[in-house]
Amino acid sequence: MDLDVEIETGWPGDTDWAELAFRCGEAAAAVAPELAPARLSASVLLTGDDAVHALNREWRAKDKPTNVLSFPMLERAQLLSLAADGPEEMLGDLALALETCTREAAEKGVPLADHAAHLMVHGLLHLAGYDHETGEADAAAMEGLEIKALARMGLADPYDDRPGA
Repeated sequence: MDLDVEIETGWPGDTDWAELAFRCGEAAAAVAPELAPARLSASVLLTGDDAVHALNREWRAKDKPTNVLSFPMLERAQLLSLAADGPEEMLGDLALALETCTREAAEKGVPLADHAAHLMVHGLLHLAGYDHETGEADAAAMEGLEIKALARMGLADPYDDRPGA
């Protein structure tokens, strides 16, 4: 999968955000092979709360910022039926909100880069058609893939603070 990463002003310079996004793409493809074809592409926008708020309001009718938005361009069935060769296919777009991600990372006591990696993997899985809002089994399956992808990157289980975890 090819990623086009755009980093807007404000994201801390102590992290190579584009490299992190590519690592997230590789890890997500390792646990969800439907993301592996080289002909797939996606965009990742690292922006601020204002931009994500506007996108959330316009496309989801939710008048607030959120940590990550995903905008799939292929239905899951389309993705699963793609031939191995052919023209480039746009999987979709992700947008992460700096202020919300920073606040959440601080609340969780994890580095911003680790939290952003979790959200990028989460968003890429959404682009592949996984959905944690369709039921407990789907949520557990998606979380399991996130945990495996992040482990491949050497990152801790982001859900280990749940009761019973």
